[in-house]
Amino acid sequence: MKKFIVILFLFLVFVQTCYADDKIVLPSETGIVESIKYEDAEDLEQGEQTTKQSVTVKVLTGNFKGTERIIDNMLTGNPAYDINLSKGDKVVLHVEPVSDTVSTPEDVDFFIADIKRDNQIYIFTGIFFCLLLLIGKKKGLTSIISIISTIALVFFMLMPMILSGFCPIASAVLTGILSTVITIYLVGGFNSKSSSAIIGTALSLIFAGGLSMLAIYFAHLTGFAGEENMFLYTARPDLVFTGILAASMIISALGALMDTAVSIASTVNEIYETDKSLTIKQLFKSGMNVGRDIIGTMSNTLILVYLGSALPLVLLSSNIDMNKFFNLNQVATEILSALTGSIAILACVPATAIIAAYLIKRSKQKTDFDLKQININ
Repeated sequence: MKKFIVILFLFLVFVQTCYADDKIVLPSETGIVESIKYEDAEDLEQGEQTTKQSVTVKVLTGNFKGTERIIDNMLTGNPAYDINLSKGDKVVLHVEPVSDTVSTPEDVDFFIADIKRDNQIYIFTGIFFCLLLLIGKKKGLTSIISIISTIALVFFMLMPMILSGFCPIASAVLTGILSTVITIYLVGGFNSKSSSAIIGTALSLIFAGGLSMLAIYFAHLTGFAGEENMFLYTARPDLVFTGILAASMIISALGALMDTAVSIASTVNEIYETDKSLTIKQLFKSGMNVGRDIIGTMSNTLILVYLGSALPLVLLSSNIDMNKFFNLNQVATEILSALTGSIAILACVPATAIIAAYLIKRSKQKTDFDLKQININ
């Protein structure tokens, strides 16, 4: 296990080194709002509701710590873009160089990027990890390690590969398989049960990849289903956005696929431990019976995840003709993403059931035979 983790770490370092971006970006800094003045914005020609805040910000971090800057903050009346500030608020400052050398405060410009929220993220993450350890104990610890490993794979493997021009679908499938191997072996140990779940998940991921390509091709999806896609296109127009959409479908379905595969493999293993006279066919039928119960809840879970994230779109349907609504690119993208993941779960059930029945039966028979030989000798 230690060797596997070391090899994985070296692989991630290698990928990050190969696909690292050479562009130098100044790090953002933290500031605190010292005072706010409201100024007349009538002559700015940015709309009747535009209000100008002249914000005095004290820099709290970095090379320019302790310096103060007066930064303009425009309020347009659009809550999607406005940053509503009050005295004492901590903000994230975007730093831009205005000269070739950055040595004095005059060499850089500061802009308010957003309100600083990471402290709240840390608090809720701490609560989650503490409860995971308290309730899950040893299993909770392995779950934390697997979560961190999955996040590391996404940021240090999937992201650099896609940004370097590597096929997004292949990148997502490879990342998903590595995440599955780490998660299931950490939680379930190195045994035939875990191996069955990994193989079932891997096959389902490959199937989901192919299915997502077909959905994108036949539905003529553009890959531009949200505002963030437009921002990314502005920065990196060379990327394949339909491929990125397919990759997002694959990664979104990964958790549900792992859960389904592990549930079926564990059930088949427990049934065989109870009655070792059962044949592969009988174990497969038992796995399928359990899988049929899982299908409803897992598919429903995946649909609800997409439905919850797209709730504003659902509310928008009350003001749009339904024929037009369901044919909108963003709506079709959300629906097909949910259906792609759900179909992959359906495929995962028989695949994992037959693999688990075969591997667990053969593995246990071999183990029992070896034990008999040892006792005879």
